[in-house]
Amino acid sequence: MSEEFKIGDIVTGIYKTGKYIGEITAIKPEHYLVKVKAVLRHPMQGDIHSPKDVNVPLFQERRALAFNEQTNVPKKMVRPFSGEVPDYKASLKEAVDKTKSDLETEGTEWALRSLENMKVLESDYFK
Repeated sequence: MSEEFKIGDIVTGIYKTGKYIGEITAIKPEHYLVKVKAVLRHPMQGDIHSPKDVNVPLFQERRALAFNEQTNVPKKMVRPFSGEVPDYKASLKEAVDKTKSDLETEGTEWALRSLENMKVLESDYFK
């Protein structure tokens, strides 16, 4: 059984393929409602049902959740967070830079396609 949290706790949570720091704002039977405060890992690009595959009907552009956006995170994907919560924009920039670096190193067709998406997202995130 996962750890029990209460409203107001600061936690990390994985939503789809992104990882975030946030505040619990509601407790549901299977989920915590988490308000996003920072990004730890940017979501993977493409089809989440066919990871790292470019031969899919729609290669999706996957955005990070926005500052203060609320999302339902399965209880088993929530962990305690300790320390100071970083600034949202700075954390998003760090997560984007790490993702781009990892994709450049990987060099596969999927990585190149993902890099194209990341460049579009980056220009939107940091106007």
